[in-house]
Amino acid sequence: MTAKPELVLASASPRRIELLALIGITPDRIDPADIDETPLKDETPPRLAVRLARAKARTIADRSPGAVVLAADTVVAVGRRLLEKPADAAEAETFLRLLSGRNHRVFTGVAVASGESVRHRAVETRVAFKRLSDAEIADYVTGGDWKGKAGGYGIQGPAAAFVLKIVGSHPAVMGLPLPETVNLLAGAGWRK
Repeated sequence: MTAKPELVLASASPRRIELLALIGITPDRIDPADIDETPLKDETPPRLAVRLARAKARTIADRSPGAVVLAADTVVAVGRRLLEKPADAAEAETFLRLLSGRNHRVFTGVAVASGESVRHRAVETRVAFKRLSDAEIADYVTGGDWKGKAGGYGIQGPAAAFVLKIVGSHPAVMGLPLPETVNLLAGAGWRK
């Protein structure tokens, strides 16, 4: 019987760690990948999410021989417009005003690297926001929950009150699609 390979999570996201814990998975090590996340010219949101997840997985796998590396990236889009992580409160406010009363899409790419192989999946979830008042936007931005979050909001926090409807994967909007993650890990030979 061979030893189970080390599972490395290429992310420091507390949400991804919590989501993995929900399904009974605890990474052996957390090693965030520090890569350039700048979108390429004419890159679509789903392609960006997958490219970044694959790049993160490959980066950590290259320095973790024998490990199975799990990485993910989440991208928020209104049409073809990407809403990345806001640089400041003013940009967070701009994003929330754009999302107010509209539908948008959240793309989460998840990748698992093992040896030379990198398997991936992209998950699309549609999210509908209610119309937000100026006070709701100001309170949310002042609270700071937007920091470090694609699209300027986290569905697992106070912004949950903004969501009218989700079509797709709630965990993917939080940062990690769980069934796809389990399948990719199993495909790489890693089991709980």
